[in-house]
Amino acid sequence: MKESAPGLGADARSQIAVMPDNPTDNSEPLPASRIIPGPAHLRQYPAHDLVAWQPQGVMDDQLLDEIAEWLCSIDKASPPSKRFVDLSRLTMVAVRTSHVFEFARKRAEQFAGVTPVKSALFSEDWVGFGIARMYEDLMRGTPIDARAFRDRVTAAIWLNVPAEILNLEDKPAPPL
Repeated sequence: MKESAPGLGADARSQIAVMPDNPTDNSEPLPASRIIPGPAHLRQYPAHDLVAWQPQGVMDDQLLDEIAEWLCSIDKASPPSKRFVDLSRLTMVAVRTSHVFEFARKRAEQFAGVTPVKSALFSEDWVGFGIARMYEDLMRGTPIDARAFRDRVTAAIWLNVPAEILNLEDKPAPPL
């Protein structure tokens, strides 16, 4: 405890709460993530039943096909009920619109009858956000509840996870 407050009796002084030296220091560690098999920059937050992925480089038809393969394999194994895809590290979006339609159709077919999932797609870039919105519209009426977001905090609220984990800044543990 720091120095006692003047003018207070000994009993009152011993009950004064002391503020931390740095009240904005939130030194509580971020929730633990771990790397899981799949594309690069993929991590899982087991405590929140969340898988997060941050693709990097060019979003093209080939990358979309890789995403489809990974999603199909994870859906068969043990699908998380929440997913977060951060498109902020894409350098270019060069995917054909028809390929997005085909991707969505296949996802709806592959996912039929499976427990519903929430998929948050984040992009600050208008083109990436437009692709995410298109996917959101194409997934309507399927067990995949996809939503496009331009704000991580809003996505975190929708997913019911701590907002700071959607920054994807923690150092993930190696795969099991």
